[in-house]
Amino acid sequence: MSDRIVIDPRIQHGKPVIRGTRVPVSRVVGGLAGGMSPEQVLREYEISDEDPRAALEYAAELIEEEQFHPLPGGPTVG
Repeated sequence: MSDRIVIDPRIQHGKPVIRGTRVPVSRVVGGLAGGMSPEQVLREYEISDEDPRAALEYAAELIEEEQFHPLPGGPTVG
């Protein structure tokens, strides 16, 4: 886990947050995905320049660890 991301059951019900804040990683990633610029995210959540990248890296690590599960009704292979 990134040294910029922490999970503490006493903060945001144990959701991953930016260290030293109560800002959930999901909010930072969601803001970027929703069209906010990195600069807007920095201003909106009062986080450092490195935090949005750490949030994206954390999300990428979680996705990489996911197992493949075919979607119901999706195409069949074979």
